[in-house]
Formats: sequence, C-alpha cells, structure tokens
Amino acid sequence: MEMMCYGIGVLLNLRTLNISKNILSSINSELFTKLEKLENLDMSRNSFDSMPSTCSWPASLKFLNLSSTSLSEVTSCLPQSLQILDLSRNKLTVFNIELPLLKELYISGNKLGNLPDGHLYVSLAVLSIQDNNLAKFSSKNLHDYQSLRVLEAAGNPYVCSCDFVGFVTNDLMNHKTVVGHDLKSYICDSPDAVRGERVSDVKLSVFECHTALAISLLCLGILVLCVLIAGLCYKFSVVWYMKMTWAWLKAKRKPKLKKGVLQYDAFVSYSEMDSGWVEAHLIPALEQSEPPLRLCLHKRDFVPGGWIVDNIMDAIEKSHRTLFVLSQNFVRSEWCKYELDYTHFRLFDQNDDAVVLILLEPIDKNNIPKKFIRLRKVMNSRTYLEWPDDEDQIPAFWQSLRTAIETPEIDDTNNP
Repeated sequence: MEMMCYGIGVLLNLRTLNISKNILSSINSELFTKLEKLENLDMSRNSFDSMPSTCSWPASLKFLNLSSTSLSEVTSCLPQSLQILDLSRNKLTVFNIELPLLKELYISGNKLGNLPDGHLYVSLAVLSIQDNNLAKFSSKNLHDYQSLRVLEAAGNPYVCSCDFVGFVTNDLMNHKTVVGHDLKSYICDSPDAVRGERVSDVKLSVFECHTALAISLLCLGILVLCVLIAGLCYKFSVVWYMKMTWAWLKAKRKPKLKKGVLQYDAFVSYSEMDSGWVEAHLIPALEQSEPPLRLCLHKRDFVPGGWIVDNIMDAIEKSHRTLFVLSQNFVRSEWCKYELDYTHFRLFDQNDDAVVLILLEPIDKNNIPKKFIRLRKVMNSRTYLEWPDDEDQIPAFWQSLRTAIETPEIDDTNNP
C-alpha cells in the first residue's frame, strides 16, 4: 500500500506488476484503479484466504495471476476485462464467473468436479483443468465452449463409463478441440476392473455398456426360443410322442401275454363321432354272430376312473388285433392318434401283424395331417377294408373283416 501510495496514482505508465511470493493477505483492487496502462498483474503465492465480493480494476488489465493463494472461492471481484486468468493450485470447488473476454483459463490443481459452464466464456480458447476431481465430461460440455481449441484435463479421477470411454476414444478425436498432453495421460479411477488403465485402452463389452438393452434382448431371445420350441412341439406333436413313448416303456416292463390268454379278439379304435356306426353295424355284426368275437370298446370296457393312457395301453396289449375305423373324424381325434402311434410301436417291438384297417369313408392320404405320419405308413403297407356303398356287398365285407380278425388256435405248449 505504501509503494502504491494508497492508490492516489503513481507509476502511471506501469504495464506489468509482479508482486508474487509475498505475504499479502487481502486483495485491494483500489490500489491499481488509476493505473490506466496496467495490463499484467501477478499476485501468485500470497495468502489470500478470501476475495471481496466486488472490486474496481483498471479497464486495461488483461492478465491476472492468482495461483497458489489458498482461495476457496472466487467472486465477481474478478475484472471483466481479463483475457488470461490463472487460478491454479487453489482450493476451488466451483468456478462459474462470467468473463466474456477471457481467452485462457488455468484452473489446474483445484477441487473442481465439473467443467465450468461454457456459456459464460464465449471467447475461451485454452482451458487447463488438470488434477481436479473431474469424473467425466461429454461432447455437450465442450460444445458449450464456442471458441475452445485446447483442452488440458489429464490427472483427474475419471469414471470410465461406456459413454465417457466412447467419447474420448471416438468423438473427442474428431472434435475441433485439441487435447493437450495426449490421451495417454487420461487414466481411469473406476470401476475397479479398469482402474489405472488409460481411458484410450479400455475396451468395455456390449453387456457392460448396454446392460438394460442386453438383458432385454436376452429375455426376448429366451422368450422367442421358448415360443419357437413350443410351436415346434405343437406342430410335430412332441408331447404326444413323449406320452406315447413313456407308455410304451411302461408296457415293455410288463410280462407279455401269450396269444392263447389274450382277453379280446380286437380293440376297436374309433372317433366318438363315428360311435353310431360302430354301435349300429360293427358290434352286432361281430359280437352277435356265430362264432361271436370279443371286442374291446373304450365306452364299455375301459376301467372307470383309470388314466385313459393306461386304459388304451392295456386294451391294446390284451387284444389280438387293433381295429381302426378310419374316417375324417378319426384323423381329427387326438386319442385316435395316440392309439395308432402306440400300436405302431407295438408292431416294431413284437414284429407281428396286429392292425386291421376299415375305411369308413374316402380319405386322401396326401391330405392327412403330418402328425398322422404313422397312419400314412400303415395305409401304404397294409390292405384295408372299405365300407361299401352297395348293400349287396355288405355281407362280403363282414366276412372279410371276420377273416382278418379271427386267428387259428396257437399251440403255446412249447413256448416258455
């Protein structure tokens, strides 16, 4: 204060004043107000614990150095005419003072957690914000700096998220801003898996970068797969084949009945829609004639309360023949399909001739559903009887059917 004569106006031609490394404890701008040619003022390395809320500076002042002065906060005391400001190595946590003419800002070595608001520094070309507490910054942050050309931001504890890594390794390289000190100085502080690695070397997986999307796609893929499997199972009747195979395996464990002790001559497999024909024609013709044949009918002979699959399996096992009454109704019946499938397995297992086919009405084999593939095979490999339209041929039909069902007596005395 004595050197400046308490601000009354001395050293009027002074352009640069360096009073760094002293023991100044306060900022008194009034000492320099009348120095109308003062452009550069260095007050670094003093002990300014605080800054006045308002100040009065000469309009000519362009450079101000307040580095290493222990400032924890800056105010509007800063001159609006500044083009270069150095606030490095202080204790600042926030810096958002509007300085429209500022071209270079040095605020390294503080405790800033975010970049200053770029809208407040429309002329800023150089920003040095190294060794602060920056966790990340983005393209939007830099876009707010309309004139920024050089950014120095190494030495911060960066959180290497997918967005930040992608920005640094891709967008930042194509940005108009030049990154000072090379990207090799940008080191990850978190997450733990990449701590200490260079940001430019980090490779994050798609799952890490798009966790929600990846989980959604995974769940969607599982759902689509389940629907696809369910559709295929329905289309190819997988559930039916599994049930039928299980029943066949159960039957395999049972002791086989000898031909002489079979309970029925034939098990009749027919659609419930064709029960009228069975009751009106088939039963009287076979059971009420001489010699009578023993037929197994699901409506009459199945065990009440028993599982229908077990009933079907037992009926076929206890019958010498399986008589299929084929019609369009038969093809549409799921239980008829099961009876046909189980009988077909029995044919392969026992290598006998147990199937007799009655074609109640014309059926085009090419139009039979794919799930009745065994019916196609049986119809291609076995002769079937057609229910005649001419009443005169009906007696011959019944005689042929009885011949197909009846079997000669079998001598089982030599069988074990």
